[in-house]
Amino acid sequence: MSSEGMPFLPYGRQTITEADIAAVVEVLNSSFLTQGPIVPAFEQAVASKVGASHAVAVNSATSALHLACLALGLGPGDRLWTSPITFVASANCGRYCGAAVDFVDIDSATGLMSVSALAAKLEQAEREGSLPKVVVPVHLTGSSCDMASINSLAERYGFAVLEDASHAIGGGYQGEPVGNCRYSAITVFSFHPVKIITTGEGGLATTNAPALAKRMAHLRSHGITKEAQHFERPASGPWSYEQQELGFNYRMTDLHAALGLSQLQRLEQIVAERQRLLHQYSILLADLPLQLLEIPKNVYSALHLAVIRLADHCPVHHRRVFEGLRAAAIGVQLHYTPVHLQPYYRRVGFQEGNFPEAEAYASNAISLPLYPGLHEEDLERVTGTLTTLLRS
Repeated sequence: MSSEGMPFLPYGRQTITEADIAAVVEVLNSSFLTQGPIVPAFEQAVASKVGASHAVAVNSATSALHLACLALGLGPGDRLWTSPITFVASANCGRYCGAAVDFVDIDSATGLMSVSALAAKLEQAEREGSLPKVVVPVHLTGSSCDMASINSLAERYGFAVLEDASHAIGGGYQGEPVGNCRYSAITVFSFHPVKIITTGEGGLATTNAPALAKRMAHLRSHGITKEAQHFERPASGPWSYEQQELGFNYRMTDLHAALGLSQLQRLEQIVAERQRLLHQYSILLADLPLQLLEIPKNVYSALHLAVIRLADHCPVHHRRVFEGLRAAAIGVQLHYTPVHLQPYYRRVGFQEGNFPEAEAYASNAISLPLYPGLHEEDLERVTGTLTTLLRS
């Protein structure tokens, strides 16, 4: 199939309005481009939106995951477990802290961390004396994992729960917003341009624990404090500040926060449009040998991604369908190659066969275009191309 004359449809893209542009221009014309009043305003707005007590904004979700692990005390000799079907940052945050990383296989229907696999792995780890300190459930495509069940296991086995909700702002679980940390210590969101809302680049962590929020905020700015009452040594003058530990430059700027604050006002509208588009996909794809990932009961998905899985009996190879869609200027993607099969993780001992459900997922999953701004004819073009490929 040729893409000649057809507009390219990416799997995701940002939606920028005149109000968003005006919000950024207002900051450009202000006295603060970086560390002014807009970052804390954005933090408070997100915390209020999701029902959390505290929010700490940073320059990426990767940075937020790293700070969250440090705040939770993860370090050498500890273990972090996450899903193999995620972006590598969900695992790398553990390695940044010097911890060992392992994975928990997924549920084949939803793509989310399997609670039964987690329970079995924890039971074995307890016998072996190798329990994790932190478990990172990943809300793939914007659908929440079964957090109540994971929290019950956390209470039994004594690990901290760090929700990777990079895909899931605007989503819900058991009728409450993702990010309220009812069943976790910390939740992390991403505001990359292809996510639900964007700050250009950026991330944010929510928590209900003041000590965790304070530590993440401290570490995001070089481990420096300017508050004299917290100094370890007497201040030498009003110019004084102290670097009290080795932190990082993970700060968000006011420019980024202004865009996020503006976009946050449309969050419900954006997610509702994604819901409408996925419903249309479900109708148009109904007769094809594939299935959309299931959304669990009691979950309102933010729908960052529309993932299909080709049926086991599908006569067409995964790669051929993928390449056929790309050739038709449809920018499909695979979310994700299992992390344990990346060369870095192979070198520490992971290999094919370790997590069979994740590997099966990667052999037949494709992310279709899904974002506000897609038209009915765009959806029909995607599904029509799929129909031709699957029936040829």
